[in-house]
Parts: sequence; C-alpha cells; structure tokens
Amino acid sequence: MRYRSIITLLPLWTTPALAGPLTFEQALQKADADAPSIAARVATADAARSSAIAADRLPDPKLEVKLQDFPFTGPDAGKFNSDNFTMGVLGLSQEVPNIAKRRARAARATADIGAADADAAAEHRRVRVGAGTAWIDLYYAERQLAILDRLDRRIDDLALTAPARLAAGRIRPAEAIDPARLKAELADRRSAQVARIAAARAMLTRWTGEADPEVSGLAPDLTPNPSRLRAAVARLPVLQQKDAAVGQAAADVRLAQAAKNPDWEVSGSVGNREPRYGNLFSLGVKIDLPLFPGKRQNPVIAAKGSEMARARLERADAEREVIAALESELAEHQMHHERLDRARATLLPLAQQRAELDRASYAAGRADLSTALQSAIALAETEIDLLDREAEVARDGVRITLTYGEERP
Repeated sequence: MRYRSIITLLPLWTTPALAGPLTFEQALQKADADAPSIAARVATADAARSSAIAADRLPDPKLEVKLQDFPFTGPDAGKFNSDNFTMGVLGLSQEVPNIAKRRARAARATADIGAADADAAAEHRRVRVGAGTAWIDLYYAERQLAILDRLDRRIDDLALTAPARLAAGRIRPAEAIDPARLKAELADRRSAQVARIAAARAMLTRWTGEADPEVSGLAPDLTPNPSRLRAAVARLPVLQQKDAAVGQAAADVRLAQAAKNPDWEVSGSVGNREPRYGNLFSLGVKIDLPLFPGKRQNPVIAAKGSEMARARLERADAEREVIAALESELAEHQMHHERLDRARATLLPLAQQRAELDRASYAAGRADLSTALQSAIALAETEIDLLDREAEVARDGVRITLTYGEERP
C-alpha cells in the first residue's frame, strides 16, 4: 500500500544530513518524516488492519454456570437433595452468524482498510504540497529582499552625488531631499518583505518541524505533463477515498441482505443432581426466524442501497470536480508561464535599458536626479515583478505535480 512508503521515511526524524539549510527535496523528505498528521493517518490504517483480523471470526463461546430449580418455598425449601429437580448446571454455547454475514463483515473491514490507506495517501500529498509551496515562498521572498537591498545601495550611491550637484546648480534644492524620502519608503517596503519572509519560514517550520529553516539550492523545475496528469486522475487518493466509501457502502448492503439468512446458536449443558436421581445432559440449537422481512430486513436493505447509490454519485461528482480543477490549474499555469516569458523577453530588458540610459544621462548631466532615482526604482520593481511571476510558475508546478501527479517511490 502507498502509505507503507511513508513508514520507511520515519527514521529521517533523526537524520543529521537534513539539519540546517534545506533543499527543496530535503524539505519534502522532512515533511514526510515529521508530519504528525501523516503518522496519525498511518496509525488509523494500522488500527483498521488489526480490526480486520477479527471481522469474520465467530463470536467468543459463552460459559454458563447456574443453580437450577432450587426450592425456596414449601416443605423442601432450602434443601439441595430432597427432590429430583434441583441441579447445578454447567453449559457452553456458541453463536454462529450465517456465512453471508461473516463474509460481509470481512468485506467491510477490507473497505475500511482501503479508506484508511486512501486517507493516509491524501494526507501525504497535502503535507508535501504544503511543504513545497512554503519552500517556494521563502526562496522567492528572500530573493526579492535582496533586490530591495540592492536598490537601497543604488539610492545611496545617487544620494552621494546630490550635494556636489546642488552646489554646482545642476539639480534643484527639492531634488536633494528625494533620496531620503525614497529610502524611508523603501524601509517600509523592506519591513513588509521581512514579515513575508518570517511568515514563509513559519509555514516551512509548520510542515518540516525545523525550528529555523533556511532554503538552499535552486528552485525545482516541476513542469506539469498534462497528458500524464490526466491519465493518472483515477488513481488520485481523493478518488480512492471515494472508491473506498463505495466499497464500504456495498459491504453494508451485503450485511443488511445477510440479515435475511438465519443465524444459529448451539448449546450444551450438564446438570449435576443428587446421586440417587442421576445427572442430566442437554443439547440445543437456536435458529433465528426472519419471518417478516417486509417490515424488518427489506427496509434496511433499501436504505443501505440508497446510501450506496449516494456514494457512487458522490464519487462521480468528485471525479468531475478533480478534472475541472486540474484543467483550470493547467490553464492558469499556462497563463502564468506566458506572463513570465513576456517579463523575461520584454519588460526586464526594457527596464534595464532605460536604467542604463538614464544613469548615463545623469552622469553626463543631461538628466536630473529624480529621473535617475525613478529609473532605478522602476528597474527594481520590474525585477521584483519578474520574481513574482517566476514564483507563480514554480508554485503552480509544485502544487499541480504533487497534487495530481503519480506518487514517486
């Protein structure tokens, strides 16, 4: 079963190699190994397997010990040996549910195992998606902060030229205060970016268990393969959960139908009496008599049949929902990719060209300080926007591939 692969990762809880900075793959491994929610689902699956062992077994036999027909009124009241009725009885009985009922119970136990395994697999994917997107968020948030830091240094460089140019009359007095104003605005933005980094790091801690995680390495290139993803839809854990629910409902129908077959109970006992009367032996059989199925078993069977129909319809609806969600996310991913390509091919080169031209013009005295500052800001904004678009594409790839793709060994 798929969830068994999770157990093999449990030793990673103590693997020193995963301490410190985490690559994308290491973050996923830590999430697999350290997520309490996965361990909880695995425990549920183990419980279902353990319970299945007894599902189709006979009930425990019953031991009967009693004092029978002891007189407590009349001339023989309180006497054990005055009549031939009083005896000590030792008996044993065994209930025997019909074979159809036992097989239905076994089928229900098997369906419960399937449901627990599907829950574990679904949780496994949810955790991996959470860890993967948290890693992506932290990775790109830190790169955007680096752009803001470069912009801060660029503003400082331009501000150093302001006093000399002001003294030479090459800039207006109002322009000389622009760098200080822009640095204050940039400090506000930097504070917001630091908060984003802290939030992303907290989410990565939530999924991996690392107290202060750092990202290392490059962002993953998880380009979705639409045809392969569509072919794997039926094997997704979310649909396996629905399949298991159908199996549980079908087993309940069989169990309700089995109630129309009689159960048995076999019993035997020995009665020990006063020696002059002799001992007695009893053997008996009890059989259920389902004589009125129209008012008893049939309504239950019909109710369970309706529940099975509901489970099948919900499964069909879930498949439609998954397919629609996949197609929607693939279309959105394509749109994000096109936006990223335009930013790389057109927007960033133009912003770089403008910044270089305005920097050269400012150095030659043909542009004012405000123009140079705005060009530097515009370039930084374009670089940050490019990273936003790149993060969207990466986040899409992680979410789509880990949610809808085949489980990797």
